Amino acid sequence: MTDSFNNKMRFYKPLAAVCLLLAMNAQAIDLELPQPFTDTSLSDWEQQSFVGNSIYKLTEDQGIRVLKGSANASASLLYKRNEVSLESTPNLSWFWKIDKVFDDNDEQTRAGDDFPARVYVAYQYGFLPFQSYVINYVWASHTPKDDVWVSPFNKKSKHIALRSGDKLAGKWQFERRDVAADFERLFGVEVNTIEGIAIMVDADNTGQSAVAHFGAIEFSDK
Repeated sequence: MTDSFNNKMRFYKPLAAVCLLLAMNAQAIDLELPQPFTDTSLSDWEQQSFVGNSIYKLTEDQGIRVLKGSANASASLLYKRNEVSLESTPNLSWFWKIDKVFDDNDEQTRAGDDFPARVYVAYQYGFLPFQSYVINYVWASHTPKDDVWVSPFNKKSKHIALRSGDKLAGKWQFERRDVAADFERLFGVEVNTIEGIAIMVDADNTGQSAVAHFGAIEFSDK
């Protein structure tokens, strides 16, 4: 019985090692390249300028369609109006990549409120523009990962640092957030529907420059 057990172990150990290696390689492949940007054109997307215009365009990364955003002392967002049910599709997922972070900016102040990449959603609870709650999922330059803080420009807007620093600059990263749960946690409101999604590459407050790429951005039930 001992010999039989030892023989089985000699078989399973290499097999386990191979399976682990395959799993690690699969994970690496998933992160090397994104799923293609969801839309084949930007005809359904609109741009809103704050200071000049950041440049948004579809391009390719190793043959995969991606959205590139570039800012040079500018700030404008790109948004898509599309009613999303958070009851049936509460989870937002996306791929993103940055070239670099900003130098010496305090992101929790007005003078330093720039991010090489952000994805955000808003819940409009009234007819007036200020009657909304906004969640900014940001790639921070210096604020520690997972920190949450109130925007210095809007008390009903909060930032969450999903990534921080330039250690992962130049590498695709994947994110998934339960948006309904985030609205409940951050603002104490139950949100069933939002009117769309926005992305932003901004560098107006620091006067610096930034480049980011985005792959698939989509809502789902898982």
